Amino acid sequence: MAYQSGFKAEELRENIMGVKLGDLVEPEEIDFADLNDKEIAVDAMNTIYQFLSIIRQRDGTPLKDSSGEVTSHLSGLFYRNINLLEENIRPLYVFDGDVPDLKEKETSRRRKKREEAKEEWEKLKDEGKISEAYSKATQSSKVTSEMLVESKKLLDAMGIPFIEAPSEGEAQAAYMTNNTDIYAVGSQDWDCLLFGADKMVRNLTSRTKRKTSSGGEKKISTERIRLEDVLDQLEISREKLVWLGILVGTDFNPDGVHGIGPKTGLKLVRKYESFEELLEDDKVEWESENSPETILEFFMNPPVEDTDYSFNEPDSERIKEILVDRHDFSEDRVNSGIKKLEKALESRQSGLESFM
Repeated sequence: MAYQSGFKAEELRENIMGVKLGDLVEPEEIDFADLNDKEIAVDAMNTIYQFLSIIRQRDGTPLKDSSGEVTSHLSGLFYRNINLLEENIRPLYVFDGDVPDLKEKETSRRRKKREEAKEEWEKLKDEGKISEAYSKATQSSKVTSEMLVESKKLLDAMGIPFIEAPSEGEAQAAYMTNNTDIYAVGSQDWDCLLFGADKMVRNLTSRTKRKTSSGGEKKISTERIRLEDVLDQLEISREKLVWLGILVGTDFNPDGVHGIGPKTGLKLVRKYESFEELLEDDKVEWESENSPETILEFFMNPPVEDTDYSFNEPDSERIKEILVDRHDFSEDRVNSGIKKLEKALESRQSGLESFM
């Protein structure tokens, strides 16, 4: 597998947004048992960013090795994937390819927001305001091309497949849920539904508890969202779901249409039979530099491709080289993790042979 990233570092996704559908959709709470023996196409950028955001020390400082290199993403990939495999859930990671021109404004906005959050984090940390500092720290995370390359190396060493999408990873993952044995997209980002994912699973790689800005904790449940259920609940088609996303804001028009939230947007998309009629409504004052027609076309027909992948045996020496030798992970903890990883894969293989 190739480890070259299709990104320039300054073009990397530096925050997670996606369309704001959470106010309209009721996810179904599930257990890992509901995902037994399922393959999940994990949105790699979304998940790595999540690890960088939440795997931190109490004051918000990310995990680092003795050289000062951030290792939160590697810790997340290693230990959380072992947890999934122990539950007989098989993750396949889908990395973004070329960043579409449509996302230029959003990329710049995220970069600025990240830089501002970093400045506020440092200030709050110096003032001893630990809980507030942690909240700002989670918003300051930056995914670099070096992190992506090393993440792919670790996944490969663990025997976990990854693919690189021609463009948006969410679009490729959505395509695979409809055209392969992939069960669902694993992501926090609702955009995968706009790309047509049959099912999505949220909080797949999250902790069961998460810190709040006030210093407390809240329970995090794994959630399943079926596209068919969403469309039935909202009484609209998938294309109209994309219309709704465009009205309230997507990665390609992050500000949406001024004055239109999810509920108002839903009323509008139900009212009209064509996108052209919708855009002519007096409430729709388009201000984005990207045309709404171009955004709609990208969601309905994104660049995707057929691809092959396979799960392989883990390479314990390569895992230890990456984690222990290069980044000072505890050798005992890594060895323990490798044993769990090998046991999980052996159990699966035994089950398959018994079935055959």
